[in-house]
Amino acid sequence: MKSVLAVLTVVAALVALWYAACVPMNIKGVLTEAERAGAEVEPASPRERREASAFGLVAKNGFAIPATWAQERPRLPAPHQVVIELWDTTVAQNITSKRSLVYHGWVTLSATLMGFVIGTGLGILLAVGIVHSRVMDMSVMPWAIVSQTIPIIALAPMIIVVLYSIGIQGIIPKAVISAYLSFFPVVVGMVKGLRSPDAMQLDLLRTYNASQSQGFWKLRLPASMPYLFASLKIGIAASLVGAIVGELPTGAVAGLGARLLAGSYYGQTVQIWSALFAAAILAASLVALLGLMERKVLKRMGMA
Repeated sequence: MKSVLAVLTVVAALVALWYAACVPMNIKGVLTEAERAGAEVEPASPRERREASAFGLVAKNGFAIPATWAQERPRLPAPHQVVIELWDTTVAQNITSKRSLVYHGWVTLSATLMGFVIGTGLGILLAVGIVHSRVMDMSVMPWAIVSQTIPIIALAPMIIVVLYSIGIQGIIPKAVISAYLSFFPVVVGMVKGLRSPDAMQLDLLRTYNASQSQGFWKLRLPASMPYLFASLKIGIAASLVGAIVGELPTGAVAGLGARLLAGSYYGQTVQIWSALFAAAILAASLVALLGLMERKVLKRMGMA
């Protein structure tokens, strides 16, 4: 109960700070709209109004405070505006409608899962090779590390252009970008996990004359499970980011990235924030699902 109360207290504080931040962010737009509508505002010159602080204007124009939370195109949407937009684009819309965030979320989720599966598979195979081959450890691992220093926002358009030039379009380019972001955490976590058994455990297997494959399946792989699931949680979130980034250079018409693009084109900040929250909710759900799988697997293996 105390933990729930603590979480609710933090959430309430964040919401209060969010509402407070909306006032200075949106006050200029509110006053401009009031002037255009002929409303009576602070009787100062435009120059003096610009130089005055936002909080001073709010103090002298009490009507401006609630107005900063109800603008159609605010710089910073209020929390209730984002919640209403989320409701209108999920519950109030048919899931097959192109105005539905469920539809766009599914498009992005498809690329995310495909890229995650590809990245995870490659990451596990590469980790096994690195652990069992010193040559791969010395040659491949540094390149895997260097590959992550390239900004994905710069690499994504190049990947898309190359794949488009050979006729590969649709979900595949986005999945490739997702796989690129997700494989590295899996490689690092799996290598650490496969190397986690200590020398005494390895010597015991040699005493029993166990083969290398038996040592892998009976000792190294079970010991790596906690590390693998930890890296999978990072990888699935990175994969979702990759799918969204992959939608941006293509001018996609479907997906959460497409919603972000459309919102930025037309100045629909509420739409942008709702898409961001939808992506965060989707990522949290995927991580929670992996956490549930982790508890079940580790419990079945007697490690939880």
